[in-house]
Amino acid sequence: MSYCEFAPNHPIHKAYHENEYGFPIRSDAPLFERLVLEINQAGLSWETILKKKENFARAYNHFNPEIVAAYGEGDIKCLLSDAGIIRNRRKIEAAIYNAQVILGLSAQNGSFSAWLDQHHPRKKVEWTKLFRSTFVFTGGEIVNEFLVSTGYLPGAHEVWCPVFERIQALTPPWMQVDPEFIWTSPGAK
Repeated sequence: MSYCEFAPNHPIHKAYHENEYGFPIRSDAPLFERLVLEINQAGLSWETILKKKENFARAYNHFNPEIVAAYGEGDIKCLLSDAGIIRNRRKIEAAIYNAQVILGLSAQNGSFSAWLDQHHPRKKVEWTKLFRSTFVFTGGEIVNEFLVSTGYLPGAHEVWCPVFERIQALTPPWMQVDPEFIWTSPGAK
């Protein structure tokens, strides 16, 4: 069963499927949010992350990269004691490090999305190599889901899904290139 068949009738996945998954994101804080959430999903279900999404936003200062980049050991201890999020030191440290990277990329390119645009289009394997050399805790599945969920790679929705048409109207980055160039697969959150 595809995500487009499963999610519309699910109390947790429905809103994410209909309003966020695959929609292009242009601002640094929402892009950083998606990266943090995808990293935290590693080894867990996406439903667990969606249930804790508001807690993550609170704990990570609404994903403001400038604030998170300045987190120190005291902040890490606070996050490790916060039962509302995933309490994994490696994932917390990855969020802080990646926020610092995003600030650097924004300083050099104008924004995180401008950096993504500069490297688009790429095939999935090329994106993964780029992310692994730039960020931490970014394996192939994390990179794929980050890029699919933010509109840089196709596959978030089936073409028959009503949400596909809404996303298509926004012309996400993946639609701006020859679809044969980039890696494709059906969406499977």
